[in-house]
Amino acid sequence: MQKIIVLIGAPGAGKGTQARLLQERRGVPQISTGDMFRELKNADTPLAREVQEIMASGKLVPDEVTYRMVKDRTMRDDCRNGYILDGYPRTAVQAAQLEELASEQGMSIQAIEVDVPREELMRRLTGRRSCPVCGEIYNIYSRPPKVENVCDEHPEAQLIHRGDDNEESVRTRLATYDDSTKPLLDHYQGLGLLKKVDGAGSVEEIYSAIDKLL
Repeated sequence: MQKIIVLIGAPGAGKGTQARLLQERRGVPQISTGDMFRELKNADTPLAREVQEIMASGKLVPDEVTYRMVKDRTMRDDCRNGYILDGYPRTAVQAAQLEELASEQGMSIQAIEVDVPREELMRRLTGRRSCPVCGEIYNIYSRPPKVENVCDEHPEAQLIHRGDDNEESVRTRLATYDDSTKPLLDHYQGLGLLKKVDGAGSVEEIYSAIDKLL
């Protein structure tokens, strides 16, 4: 049976990197709700117009509408051998809706939590710097540039430190993640669908652990 892979991880856990690797190496698409919202902003379909109106009013997009977006996207041909979900589900209600969709599509769900200790997440997020030209990501603790605060490929570019990558903001973001994600983890744990991998190792070590689970 083909799988729907649900990657769960705190900000800085590296789940986006792992999703891209799974897409490249397993040939299954990474489906991001962020990408879907951006795509619908410029589309002209009944669903797109509905989403555009909700967003223009400043309201949150309801679970039912988000579910229809996910269903619409995952019914395309590129998802027939499975897919990776990034940013969905975010709640136990959305998880229950995804189970209905999985049943309809004849697929199974594998939820994987990329678990990283809090102190490591703090180092990753507060130490993050990016190049304004190419977007390359560095880290002053684990992956510093050759010259301090300068991109290796663009020596004319001073690296940028995001305003919300300070310790206080990071603590708030991690606390928010914990509060919002615990019901989702409990939901998958209760169904026996949750596996955990150690996210503190190298990118390849984490990928290897995920690959074995799949």
